[in-house]
Amino acid sequence: MNAPLRVPIEVPNAAVRDCTQSIAERNALMARASVLLAEQDAVLVAHYYTDADLQILADQTGGNVADSLEMARFGRDHRASTIVVSGVRFMGETAKILSPNKRVLMPNLDATCSLDLSCKPDAFASFCDDHPDRTVVVYANTSAAVKARADWVVTSGIALEIVQHLASRGGEKIIWAPDRFLGAYIQRMTGADMLIWHGSCVVHERFKAEGLKQLKKQWPEAVTLVHPESPPEVIDQADVVGSTAALINAVKSLDAPAFIVATERGIFHKMREAAPAKLLMEAPTAGEGATCESCARCPWMAMNGVRELISVLETGENEIHIDETVRRRAVIPLNRMLEFAKRRAMRVRGNA
Repeated sequence: MNAPLRVPIEVPNAAVRDCTQSIAERNALMARASVLLAEQDAVLVAHYYTDADLQILADQTGGNVADSLEMARFGRDHRASTIVVSGVRFMGETAKILSPNKRVLMPNLDATCSLDLSCKPDAFASFCDDHPDRTVVVYANTSAAVKARADWVVTSGIALEIVQHLASRGGEKIIWAPDRFLGAYIQRMTGADMLIWHGSCVVHERFKAEGLKQLKKQWPEAVTLVHPESPPEVIDQADVVGSTAALINAVKSLDAPAFIVATERGIFHKMREAAPAKLLMEAPTAGEGATCESCARCPWMAMNGVRELISVLETGENEIHIDETVRRRAVIPLNRMLEFAKRRAMRVRGNA
């Protein structure tokens, strides 16, 4: 049995931020959110792809800006009794899996992820049941229920190492879900026997190889950075393929004046912070065969804003709840990855 056909995903229109907001209004909102975080004994963790003001606020209030797993670990280890997760729903669930005794809130519970939506728990469990001889490896961009069905949870920063480990350990056969492009990249790099689920990220799948090729010709001195959720013909043009954290580090450490970046454009805030003198360009989502439905902006990440943060802190709404049986099963493959990284002395970083 092959992996099921792709699930149709309804992509919302990206939220439009208020461009008429004055500096005084912005500062007042930031100050109000900061006060509420302290009053609610809450820590803000924000993903690299969220609005820059949320990232700034997280840094200014003792929170953290990171990928989803690091967000969850930071919240778990922080003294605060409430974790506010600015990102998409699977990130809030991951935080709750690692911090069952803490309150986990999100600015908008409708903020989800096309990878999560593409991998429904019942369909995925049935698929796994049809292949009982295979080890189940799932990307962090999945629901708690899908994680609960897995043997391993991985991020893009450690997926290659873990799959290589499994393939070399008696040639284990693998089920990979949900991102087909990341799965294909790992399969190509490791030679592992993998059945790959047919999910994709609505942002990364829109990057266009022909448009990128033309932009590279215009900027031959630029280094091309590509997240491995991108199509293979885009990955093939990369100078660096890596996780969100790896791409930020590349901008900081590489001696190049300019970078072409193929991932969600929210990451530019931390890249500019790390290397303010360097030129950053978005990889094209236009070109041959383009529809430009996402234009390097995740519509669900865009549902997060400072106003939504204030609202959830004032009302206590949008709390993440996970069935305890599911949570206990989901934490096992997560901890398995963390233990693997600890043994290899690796820092686990890097999903979308």
